[in-house]
Amino acid sequence: MAQTGEFAKETLFLGVLASGESLLGEALSALAGLYGPIRERSGVAPFTFTDYYNEEMGGIPLRSYYTFEEAVDPSRLAEIKVATNDLERRFSVEGRRRVNLDPGLFTLSNLVLATTKNRSHRIALDRGIYAELTLIYHDHSYRALPWTYADYKSRETIMLLNSWRSALKQGGN
Repeated sequence: MAQTGEFAKETLFLGVLASGESLLGEALSALAGLYGPIRERSGVAPFTFTDYYNEEMGGIPLRSYYTFEEAVDPSRLAEIKVATNDLERRFSVEGRRRVNLDPGLFTLSNLVLATTKNRSHRIALDRGIYAELTLIYHDHSYRALPWTYADYKSRETIMLLNSWRSALKQGGN
């Protein structure tokens, strides 16, 4: 019979949309206070894959990605999403988000994101939070799935995550 046990810790990942550079800095500072120092950070670029967030955020938001130095127990993903939702509310103005935080788990084999929206391919975790397998590592690269958001499956993001994977493979976590 198989034995149960503790999960191996995984790298905390965060996709961020922010309405400006200064707000991004404030959000990252708050996140570092919760989860420790940032290990990897992408460049910051205008988010032009959709205009879905433009009205709420008052224009084209800025997209960036991060990982944190301290690995987390993957069973905490729902708790982390609840905390990032609280941060989104804290930075909101008149009910409009100025920052959108998408936490997940980044591993040598996949990227899993947390969400509050249920869909056929998402798994319920806790407190109304679902997990989505967003990317898988196969044939020497991260690969998109049919539901993967356009920015996550872009060539630039895949190349970034492949480079982060190389560093993760060498450094542990």
